[in-house]
Amino acid sequence: MHEKITEFSQLLDGGLYKYFDVYFDEYKVLFDSMKYSVENGGKRVRPLLTLLFCDACGGNVKAAIPMATAVEYIHTYSLIHDDLPCMDNDDYRRGKLSNHKVYGEAMALLAGDGLLTAAFERISVWSQAGLYSAEVAVRAVAELSAYAGSRGMIGGQVIDIQNENKPDISFETLQLLDSLKTGALIEAACALGCIVAGADEDKIHAAKIFASKIGLAFQIKDDILDVTSSLEKLGKQTGSDIENGKTTYVTLLGVEKCQQMVDELTSEAMKALECFENNQVLKEYAEYLAKRDY
Repeated sequence: MHEKITEFSQLLDGGLYKYFDVYFDEYKVLFDSMKYSVENGGKRVRPLLTLLFCDACGGNVKAAIPMATAVEYIHTYSLIHDDLPCMDNDDYRRGKLSNHKVYGEAMALLAGDGLLTAAFERISVWSQAGLYSAEVAVRAVAELSAYAGSRGMIGGQVIDIQNENKPDISFETLQLLDSLKTGALIEAACALGCIVAGADEDKIHAAKIFASKIGLAFQIKDDILDVTSSLEKLGKQTGSDIENGKTTYVTLLGVEKCQQMVDELTSEAMKALECFENNQVLKEYAEYLAKRDY
């Protein structure tokens, strides 16, 4: 992994956890629940992309930390809610018990709500502190709320729920589902990095194209790993999609064709980076995501 990824990951960790240090004892359990899921790491793909695009646009990466934090809080809230019995009913997330298995369903629900609202608080508070302008904050909030909202990530979750236990989902429906449920927040993450760096509209548009390609490749790769990886590597039960009769890219196309799609989408994502002079780390990161085994 490029040394800049390691550097940015350390910066990100510093920003992610400060929020949970302020609380009253009467509701400390809420912050414990929120922190439990945020600390459960994962690959931090979305916030890292925010920082990488800020860097590629020549921006101040430290100014992008609140934006990256906001993206990760929203991603984490979505996972907490996804695991609830009324949704996917998963007992484990990244090798640890799901939030509701530790703190109960009600607290898990509230932890997700808390992270969602904290995301927009982080963006606005740091604008008030002078880290970036109010105009940048408003643009960032508009982008993030649109891509994470009903016409974006949440809309994708609805399509997912409506198609549960339907083995005959079309390739087109599956693409729409994933472009919203997985891809939309990745698009927001990349756009926010450009916005805080003061990039022009052409670069923001190119970042979104990159994100749409890499987001779809990311989901297809996840489907591949569900049948080729292990619990130890993934931190969650493998083979669950097939066991639950879920339509995936692998069930529709097979592993070999899916890996070919991942490679093609990654190549297309690389082309979208041509307008960024400082794009080498982004290219390396895209390659890493395509070749990952967890």
